[in-house]
Amino acid sequence: MPEPSAPSGWDFQEGDAIHPERTVLRHLGGGSDFDVYLVWDQRRLTIMVAKLLRPHLVENAGALRHLRREARALASLSHPTVLRGFDAVLDGPHPHLLLEHLEGWTLRRVISRGGPLPLEQLLPLALNGAAALHYMAQEGWVHLDVKPDNIVMGLPPRLIDLSVARPLDEAALLRSALGTDAYMAPEQCDPQRFSAPVGSPADVWGLGATLHHAIAGEVPFEREPEDRLSADPLVRFPQLRDEARPLPRRTPPELAGLVAAAMDPDPLERPSAAELAAALEPLVDGLPRRMTLGRRGIS
Repeated sequence: MPEPSAPSGWDFQEGDAIHPERTVLRHLGGGSDFDVYLVWDQRRLTIMVAKLLRPHLVENAGALRHLRREARALASLSHPTVLRGFDAVLDGPHPHLLLEHLEGWTLRRVISRGGPLPLEQLLPLALNGAAALHYMAQEGWVHLDVKPDNIVMGLPPRLIDLSVARPLDEAALLRSALGTDAYMAPEQCDPQRFSAPVGSPADVWGLGATLHHAIAGEVPFEREPEDRLSADPLVRFPQLRDEARPLPRRTPPELAGLVAAAMDPDPLERPSAAELAAALEPLVDGLPRRMTLGRRGIS
């Protein structure tokens, strides 16, 4: 029996209006819930990105609630390494978020094209990522989906996609898995297994798993393809039972130690994002001066 086809997305063409101030330039991609378009914003006279609910979800109360929460996260956060939002249209025929347009490849694409990152790229990425997560924690938010797909490798690298971000008090109430399997902290995979609630340490784990992938060129934990469909968390999530693959021997010991600490199975034993950033700064300062990123900026 054939599988049912996925609900269709928008079929906007160049020049179509999604809003009185916004016209389509081209389609960028999307997922099961959203279509993403490059648009021209007449009010700002610049190119932006519109993240639209797909047609079948325009009147769906749950989808609109999620869009509203993402809009609230974007409005609450303002940091040089976190994606910025500029408008939220939460009613009408085309509910959408208006986001800044970032130039550059995602970290996943960089790894897939060029393999593991050199230290000159990796260490500034790690420090900027830790800074972004520290800021989000200070503002009372947890990202919950830190992964190579959600980092754009610009100057500086930028953390994107707040689709599943939660205020800390809401994250603490999670009772089921939320995020992307390979980069989810153990307490995200099976919240009821842990006494500590899901919170900012989960983002630190996600950054650790992302850095592990960037250093090794592959995800930290091996899993059989069919296991992703298992109802048993211990089968679906190898991070609940296994140790991460070893990092390459070329990895500086100080960096390997920080990645391992960030991926400690116990959320209470992980460093905070601020502690991780403080430990990374000396490593970044040791890079060639033209690449250095620290308290004095890039030189």
